[in-house]
Amino acid sequence: MSQTPVWRPTARILLADPDGRVLLFSAADRSGAWWFTPGGGVRPGESLTAAAVRELAEETGYACAEADLGPVVATCAGRWPAGHDGKVFFAADSYFFLRVPHTRVVTDGQEDYEHDVITGHRWWTVADLRRAARISPAGLGDLVAGLLRDGAPGRPVRLPWSPNLP
Repeated sequence: MSQTPVWRPTARILLADPDGRVLLFSAADRSGAWWFTPGGGVRPGESLTAAAVRELAEETGYACAEADLGPVVATCAGRWPAGHDGKVFFAADSYFFLRVPHTRVVTDGQEDYEHDVITGHRWWTVADLRRAARISPAGLGDLVAGLLRDGAPGRPVRLPWSPNLP
């Protein structure tokens, strides 16, 4: 019997350093490491931008105002299993783009489960993003190249879900 997925909107951040590299976190499964953007679930009554600001501060130590984020630059949606209890989520991810002046990442604000799941972080060039196989969302390299070159698009880009990742 198939379980009905739990709706989970998320606010995610494409964080770019002065050299145009983007921060990704890593986690591991049986197939090895996979990489994803900072961000997480939107709490009840919280706006996407408020969630993005909160998640950014908690996960990376970077503080910004909601106005610093600008518009949503990309979206992505799909199903993913959450742990061993059989729960399945339907994630609706909204991505913001933010340039930061340095690469110092402070993870002290991460929640316990984030400390348990996240195995590291790295700043990725566009070329690295385009070559990597296990990055979520799919198409991140081309999106980041466009954002670095042209800034935010007129409307959010729709990225494909990465079905081979958790």
